[in-house]
Amino acid sequence: MNASLQDRFSDPQRGVYFIGTTPPRDNTSADQVNEIADKLLGRLAAIDFDGVIVYDIQDESSRIDKPRPFPFMQTHDPRDYSRLIREKSQHPVITYKSVSQKNRQDFDQWLEEAWNQYGIRDIVMVGSPSSNGDIRLSLSDAYKALSEHQHNYNLGGVTIAERHAKKGDEHQRLLKKGAQGCSFFVSQAVYNPQATIDMLIRYARECKEKGITPQRVILTFTPCGSAKTLEFMEWLGISVPEGTRYRILDAHNPLAESIRICRSNLEQIIEACIPLGVPLGLNIESLTNRKDEIDAAIRLFKLLKATLDLKLAERFI
Repeated sequence: MNASLQDRFSDPQRGVYFIGTTPPRDNTSADQVNEIADKLLGRLAAIDFDGVIVYDIQDESSRIDKPRPFPFMQTHDPRDYSRLIREKSQHPVITYKSVSQKNRQDFDQWLEEAWNQYGIRDIVMVGSPSSNGDIRLSLSDAYKALSEHQHNYNLGGVTIAERHAKKGDEHQRLLKKGAQGCSFFVSQAVYNPQATIDMLIRYARECKEKGITPQRVILTFTPCGSAKTLEFMEWLGISVPEGTRYRILDAHNPLAESIRICRSNLEQIIEACIPLGVPLGLNIESLTNRKDEIDAAIRLFKLLKATLDLKLAERFI
């Protein structure tokens, strides 16, 4: 991580702001990959962002019985796309790594190549989407492998408020992942603000009791412009309250309504959680490749960044 971004992560008075993206499909030519990267960065030229998050997409069909609304497609190596985005944008890139498909030896090799060949320094590791699959390396074992590795990666973890709503223990997962080396967390897309508020309050209380400084939590938001996108969100496990669901589906402009909902959700989270001392950040993504939703993600980024910046300024003046 470069010094300026590292400073932002360690300064609770400042937000950190990311755009999330996926690598192109693996059958995309090198020239087309370059064009896709240029098109993405052309959109980002109009916003003040700290970095890009590049996902490692898994086939999550083992997690749920329902068919996937959009077909699963293999993508280019996230490390390669991360390097391309970093070199073109001159911004830091956080690279996701799904760890369950390979064994320890393969993972060690991945870490070595990622550092030396691709220049990757910042990663988020994710485990298997379900306990039913063929898990060759658990997330805990991957954390252990990373701690024993020679290179000093900046490590982040995933946090899912929906798990907290069901099990009430996501704050314990955050503490455990922090002890395993995670210095920041990226949430699943937020459409149920109360679940996120409950999780962050429990996390802050537990940190206070243990005398631990809370790690930064980067909240993910995504626009939703159609019933199909909403179906995909719910398939991914994103909690969408019934009233919110119908507000989007019944709106004259579902995309605009989803942006209003996201802003309201962020304001509720900020109101409840900034006084707790949990540093926040934002990650804005489009879950589809529809142009209107991609463009809406840029509008959403501008709106939510302004909202968080203003609230932080009010808090720390």
